[in-house]
Amino acid sequence: AEHQHARYNPLRDDWVLVSAHRVKRPWQGQLEKPPPEDVPRWDPNNPLCPGATRANGEVNPQYEGTFVFINDFPALQPDAPEPGDSDHPLFRAAAARGVCKVMCFHPWSDLTLPLMSLAEIRAVIDAWAELATELGASYAWVQIFENKGAMMGCSNPHPHCQVWASSFLPNEARLEDRTQRQHRSQHGVPMLLEYAEQEARRKERLVVENADWLVVVPYWATWPYQTLLLPRRHVCRLQDLREGERDSLASIMQRLLIKYDNLFEVSFPYSMGWHGAPTGPYLEEDCGHWQLHAHYYPPLLRSATVRKFMVGYEMLAQAQRDLTPEQAAERLRSLPELHYKRRDK
Repeated sequence: AEHQHARYNPLRDDWVLVSAHRVKRPWQGQLEKPPPEDVPRWDPNNPLCPGATRANGEVNPQYEGTFVFINDFPALQPDAPEPGDSDHPLFRAAAARGVCKVMCFHPWSDLTLPLMSLAEIRAVIDAWAELATELGASYAWVQIFENKGAMMGCSNPHPHCQVWASSFLPNEARLEDRTQRQHRSQHGVPMLLEYAEQEARRKERLVVENADWLVVVPYWATWPYQTLLLPRRHVCRLQDLREGERDSLASIMQRLLIKYDNLFEVSFPYSMGWHGAPTGPYLEEDCGHWQLHAHYYPPLLRSATVRKFMVGYEMLAQAQRDLTPEQAAERLRSLPELHYKRRDK
């Protein structure tokens, strides 16, 4: 807790420098603006609201639950042409095709996942699984991700996520496929299944748990309050979850996200995403080395207005963090599970 050291991340095959004493230094850098507290429940100018008109002229239905549509400005399209042949190995290009969708969690703009009911969160999980199945039938990778808050690049105050399906394995998926495959080959057990068992026993980095899931600040965490959401049994893909596991997933997500909001009493920003076994052509292959998991990467470090910047040493050498994962986990673990906005009600 007091002396710098490096920790190995077996999932990414890299290292993070832990310098816990640096969190004591005074901060005179950039201060962020807290997210607005007065978001209107419905705004006709908000393109994600029911009945609103989007940039392409389409009008959203008066949806009452989840709502999925094709991204109006997709990064991937299904009919992109093949790139030209390369005349040198240092100038390679490859085809990149896919589909990008947006999924609204709820019709109200003033809600976020931790303020939604368990039934509403469960509906989001079911919609995630349906999209993973639908897009995974033909695409190699389906990336479900949520950017929450303006600090993480979200331009719209409405509860939503994105789902990008690609004809190729992105860098992170390719890396995790290699490391998990090597671990099972060498040790005979999926890496993250073994890791979850170890963390459940040690408990020093445990944040919340239930019968089917646990959330930890990983031993190799990079972001200050980064967490890893893991199932207790071997599950390869989101769509493989049982009914009871989906219910308990809704519960543990709500508990974690309430703790996040309670940490600095603010709608906590983060980027999160699900990683599971590849799909499409990989559905016919043995992907037993994969274990389903979700990453949460929040940027806040000291308060609602002070964030962690990944610059300088982090960009040019390796990742570095300013408090130990154990310290972060203890702080999150000790927070109440009643949302700060509902304490007086």
